[in-house]
Amino acid sequence: MAKTKSTYSCTECGGQTLKWQGQCPHCQAWNTLVEVIADKVVSRFTSVAETGQIQNLSEVEAGEEERYSTGVAEFDRVLGGGLVHGGVVLLGGDPGIGKSTLLLQALCHMSLVREVLYVSGEESARQVALRAKRLALDAKAVHLLAEIQLEKIQAALTERKPDIAVIDSIQTIYSEALQSAPGSVAQVRECAAQLTRLAKASGTCIILVGHVTKEGALAGPRVLEHMVDTVLYFEGDTHSSFRLIRAFKNRFGAVNELGVFAMTEKGLREVSNPSALFLSHHGGQVPGSCIMVTQEGTRPLLVEIQALVDEAHAPNPRRLSVGLEQNRLAMLLAVLHRHAGIACFDQDVFVNAVGGVKITEPGADLAVLLAIVSSLKNKPLPEKMVVFGEVGLAGEVRPVQRGLERLKEAAKLGFVQAIVPKANKPKQVIAGIEIIAVERVDDAVAKMR
Repeated sequence: MAKTKSTYSCTECGGQTLKWQGQCPHCQAWNTLVEVIADKVVSRFTSVAETGQIQNLSEVEAGEEERYSTGVAEFDRVLGGGLVHGGVVLLGGDPGIGKSTLLLQALCHMSLVREVLYVSGEESARQVALRAKRLALDAKAVHLLAEIQLEKIQAALTERKPDIAVIDSIQTIYSEALQSAPGSVAQVRECAAQLTRLAKASGTCIILVGHVTKEGALAGPRVLEHMVDTVLYFEGDTHSSFRLIRAFKNRFGAVNELGVFAMTEKGLREVSNPSALFLSHHGGQVPGSCIMVTQEGTRPLLVEIQALVDEAHAPNPRRLSVGLEQNRLAMLLAVLHRHAGIACFDQDVFVNAVGGVKITEPGADLAVLLAIVSSLKNKPLPEKMVVFGEVGLAGEVRPVQRGLERLKEAAKLGFVQAIVPKANKPKQVIAGIEIIAVERVDDAVAKMR
């Protein structure tokens, strides 16, 4: 009788070795190698393309992809207009953030005109039904499958041929072809690959729900994000009622799009004017507050930047920023000292983006500097004024993208004055708003005096 051949697989990276070792030779993790049976199996992968022949790119027929509206306008915005026929979407987020709630709401909307299937691997059918009842959703046409075995899910998708299918979640699904436990690197990679091939071959749009690690990244191998067409992250503080969905990858739309929701007793509700979330309502003008216009994908968003400059009582002054990059804050303080003559080396500086929003673009530089100067001099900025612009190390104020859209959004919300880079000054006058163009940091500081 032939001896069964076994190998050792790493539970962290999926790498294999012929003998057991204390440390994985691939990812250097300790005590992660487990024994698995190395069975010779037939290839489980087939080509999606109709033919494997070489052809000219100009001869390939390319048309607009058919899109399915989810019935949730903010969700459609992040997706680039809706779900795509045969597309695969990966939605990640913290536990309890609202992933399952949002997808159940969307499926109930789409079930009126589309064939939908909800595959629940974490909750029983009764629990899903209780959620739908609590949210007062019309779920009569929503088909439900409580299953975690990949082969049974594939059979159900092949038989039903739904337009949209939700897999909640990919970390709970396992394949019989592998010996490792559900949620392991090998299982997640195998199940995601098989479901992606099925979506491309059958035309079913599949939405995968993904768990995240304590660092906030999607759990499992990085290749999971490469396989799918769209990667969305559900963000928000669990202590706040507001939720943000951000697109980090989208083959059928713009990246860095932002969808804003409010969590209520009846589920997630769309926020039509998200700028109101990130603006404070003061009784009067206060020092250290500056309104900026940031660009999230195609959406201009008004955010309040707050700064507090206080005398340092320790040898090393503190530099703390929330929602903004801390290293950039240190750089901006150096530019402010060198090119505007305003020193903060003996001051504690705290900067915050109101509402919990994270600003990654450099267009917030000028607003941060003016908020710091306002707090240091205890002098509020003019009322109804917005600021944006990138600041360089030479003290110049550089232009940002989509400047005209930002100014129009500010004018629409009632702002009457704007300090912008000279290159972003529009050629035509925008009704209701005065444009102040600056070239250098010292010019911008002089305008607020």
